Amino acid sequence: MTERASETTGELIDGTAVVVEPEGRPFGDSTARAELDGADPDATGRALLAELSAGLGAGSVLTDPDTVRPYVHDEAEWAGYGTPLCVVRARSTADVAATVAACARARVPVVPRGAGTGLSGGANAVDGCVLLSLERMTAIREISPGERLAVVEPGVVNDDLRAACAERGLWYPPDPASAPWSTIGGNVATNAGGLCCVKYGVTRDYVLALEVVTATGEVVRVGRRTAKGVVGYDLVGLLVGSEGTLGVITEITVKLRPARPAAPRTVVGFFDSLADCGAAVAAVTEQGLQPAVFELVDREVLGAVNAWRNAGLPENAAALLLAQTDLPEPAAQAEADAILAAFDEHGATETMASTDETEAEALFAARRMAYPALEQLGMGMLTEDVCVPLPRMAEMLARIEEIGRRRDVRIATVAHAGDGNLHPLMLTPHGDAAARDRTKAAFDEIIATAVDLGGTVTGEHGVGLLKRDGMERELGPEVLALQRAVKAALDPDGILNPGKAV
Repeated sequence: MTERASETTGELIDGTAVVVEPEGRPFGDSTARAELDGADPDATGRALLAELSAGLGAGSVLTDPDTVRPYVHDEAEWAGYGTPLCVVRARSTADVAATVAACARARVPVVPRGAGTGLSGGANAVDGCVLLSLERMTAIREISPGERLAVVEPGVVNDDLRAACAERGLWYPPDPASAPWSTIGGNVATNAGGLCCVKYGVTRDYVLALEVVTATGEVVRVGRRTAKGVVGYDLVGLLVGSEGTLGVITEITVKLRPARPAAPRTVVGFFDSLADCGAAVAAVTEQGLQPAVFELVDREVLGAVNAWRNAGLPENAAALLLAQTDLPEPAAQAEADAILAAFDEHGATETMASTDETEAEALFAARRMAYPALEQLGMGMLTEDVCVPLPRMAEMLARIEEIGRRRDVRIATVAHAGDGNLHPLMLTPHGDAAARDRTKAAFDEIIATAVDLGGTVTGEHGVGLLKRDGMERELGPEVLALQRAVKAALDPDGILNPGKAV
């Protein structure tokens, strides 16, 4: 059975992702939109294709099904997707503006996308839409050491920006696990975090200004290059994390930091239970310690990485905690010693510290390889992204284990332990309908538990399609009404990434 989003709740059932408009018709359905305007949907599509092809040039508009297929969904394998009218591969802001303006006149949905590394269905096609790919907009327009900022196009890969900054003695901290492939535009759209965010913040903390194409095809700039500025509403903050529902981002100005110390200290602790890991994390943060990186990797993930890459990682503990301090000496030694003591006092069966970069990189590579390693197991994978207050992390980890046992669902867990952002990854045999039902029930229960503990249903992956029910549970009708009022003001025809996030 294929997957579909329910017309009333966004729940996955079987086929194409659709969410009902206020008029009762599905967003993204070109037939429904054409009927509203009294137009022939096929004629509308043909006319739009002709306009886009003529205006954008050869190779920019893709319609062949085999060529279009890689663009229709992101990495959230449980999220439904539809059949687009075409894919537009924009090369410039002018291309984006022309595409959005043409779609606005035709009232055809636009779904922006970057590298497609998302894990919530936020870049998935809806029926009849134009998929607007920004993958060709890869220019790093400026790196300014004096101002400590960079200006980039949305298709720039995260690691490529970091490497270019490093050549100038600068550093761009946000580093999602997908950094070798994900793009800055996609990172901005979901307010991506990463391993370093516990100390250095998430994407929103680094975005100074944006160039954006509005729902009518107008090009606007919001934000500023200056260190300070409080003129008007914070539209940059509003657009970061909006998942392409309020505008299409075509240029990003980010602030940078000086390059990090070359040899940070790494601390490792092995624990017999995830709850003990949570207690150790709480102890570290309660002491005011601030590791630059603080990650959790459980036994399931370590085993998968070993099976995939023969990494030789230990699998005898329930989980390990990885902490890294990048303070200058002697403060680095003192912080590392304090973290080790907290691990020892809260159930660690073994602890160690190292300044060996090769050894440290092998451990952190295991964390970054969690998703691809688990994919090699040949099972379906449903990814959570809940975040809870740090004092509730031990309880949340214990609840995840209990839910997995009670629901008979295999769960592998990684986490940005230092900020309470947990990624339980639920593994389901392909073709097993009963296991799929149990997994969906576990997914919903984990979301409900996170909200009950004062947390959120998504820390960094975005709402997309998978978290719409959870968003409604977390925010409530009053806040949802505020969000939808903003959406209606900036996108009155509802053409920008419809059915996602709001």
